[in-house]
Amino acid sequence: MSKKQSEARTEKNLENIGDALTSSEQFIEKNQKAIMYGLGVVVLVVLAVLAYHNLYLKPKNENAQAAIYRGERYFQNKLDSLAIFGDGNDYIGFEEVMNQFGGTKTADLARAYAGISYSRLGDNEKALDYLNKFKGGDKLITPAISGAVGDVYMNLDQSEKAASIFTKAAKDADDLMLSPIFYKKAGLAYLHAQKYDKATETFEMLKKRYMNSPEGQEADKYIEQAKLSKK
Repeated sequence: MSKKQSEARTEKNLENIGDALTSSEQFIEKNQKAIMYGLGVVVLVVLAVLAYHNLYLKPKNENAQAAIYRGERYFQNKLDSLAIFGDGNDYIGFEEVMNQFGGTKTADLARAYAGISYSRLGDNEKALDYLNKFKGGDKLITPAISGAVGDVYMNLDQSEKAASIFTKAAKDADDLMLSPIFYKKAGLAYLHAQKYDKATETFEMLKKRYMNSPEGQEADKYIEQAKLSKK
């Protein structure tokens, strides 16, 4: 776009904004009382939301973080029953964290931890229920939980569905560390499902996009495996 075109577009935008402001001013003059009442209601709602967040949710989330701390240690050590249900001493368990601190980000994280723990304990149905209810929002944690859902479908011997979930997790993560891991999982899932063309395609893409990753560097052997298996 030329400088003159850019300036012309800017002027047009300013003109449109000016027209909109003029129309708004006329509307305000005609409906001032109703608008002021409406603004008052909006302000009250905003203040109520802020108060709820700062006076209730924020302290509640801080308490939840303290409650979940030991559970994270149990989770890391794969002491899944203790992590989920508590140790009978000063740790209440992921289930109770969800019950007591519902609506907090920490309770949502406890749900994800619990889902993975249930998967490791072999309760795939409950694992899926918890993992699929995870709200997330974090750019890396959310794809990681999607990957955990893929793992559950692998446990259920639904390899092709798992591969699709792994692929989506890799794309959503868009990360030099996580994406190659999920693409490798997708490729292996396609191999398990005997979808050799899809497996080859996945590993070739992995090799091309993430050639410097450990997963990218070992892609050739899986490409060869897929081609040999297809014969």
